[in-house]
Amino acid sequence: MAQDRLPSSSISQLLLTAMLFLSCSTVLAGARHLVEEPLPKIPELPKPELHPLPDLPKPELPTLPKTELPPLPEIPTLPKPELPTVPKPEMPKLPTLPHLPDLPKPTVPTIPTLPKDIPMIPTHSSNNP
Repeated sequence: MAQDRLPSSSISQLLLTAMLFLSCSTVLAGARHLVEEPLPKIPELPKPELHPLPDLPKPELPTLPKTELPPLPEIPTLPKPELPTVPKPEMPKLPTLPHLPDLPKPTVPTIPTLPKDIPMIPTHSSNNP
């Protein structure tokens, strides 16, 4: 009989869940009322009148004298360097390998093919003893 009672932590969890469900339903109901209400009309403000701006004279920029740059100094050209010729080194000849006799090629065994008409093997069913 003592096992039929719920522990106190289960009761508190159930109570917390019920409270959360009730608070969610009240928030949703409040949001529904906000959607259903019409928006208030906003009065239009009169447009302010601006005074016309006076015509301002365009400023004249002074002309600057054009400066001439002195010519760039000429850079002397360097002669092309000549590389010395290097003699080609002679490599010693490699010794020749002795001739090996030709080995016979191994034969690969053939894989037998299955016949196309294979008889079906009867299977045992679970109903037969």
